[in-house]
Amino acid sequence: MSKVIVYEWMSLDGVAQGPTAPDEDTSGDFEHGGWHVRYFDDMARGDAVRAITGASGFLFGRRTFEQFARYWPDASPEEQVIAEPLNTKPKHVASATLQDPLPWQNSELLKGGVAQAVQALKDQEDGYLLVIGSAGLVHTLLSHDLVDEIRLMIDPVILGSGKRLFGDAAAPRLLELVSTKQTTTGAILATYARTEK
Repeated sequence: MSKVIVYEWMSLDGVAQGPTAPDEDTSGDFEHGGWHVRYFDDMARGDAVRAITGASGFLFGRRTFEQFARYWPDASPEEQVIAEPLNTKPKHVASATLQDPLPWQNSELLKGGVAQAVQALKDQEDGYLLVIGSAGLVHTLLSHDLVDEIRLMIDPVILGSGKRLFGDAAAPRLLELVSTKQTTTGAILATYARTEK
């Protein structure tokens, strides 16, 4: 049985919208795109590489999938350590608007309800399925108790507006802090696992 691991970059006030570029996600008149880049040091880069290369496959929402599908197939030689697993490993996409076949290799839509489809994947596969970005999908997975671990990079910045990773609809969950590290930029890398305690 596989685990579902959520991997996210988040501001101190919980915003996960548009971390890497000014035009990444401007919905809701969000004007702070690119807020994360200044905090992404070698330690954070290594953490991201380990999470992505260790995954057996990926879960994406539509918006993140489309952004990744435009960028990673033509990534630079320096980025191949991340591009290679993203391009070659299975990618499962939650979307009500996209249609198969999807243009990015080894990608397929989740069939039926998202919760049922992800539970079926968890039952069939080994290793872990990594969710990157895809905040709407994260909300759905949390509401159906399908997330086994959350890996956060919490940046020392307050944005004041934007889409928050944990919205008001998130049900209460007990988590255990498994590990924590501080980067050279003052960000915190924290891993939380579900617990019944």
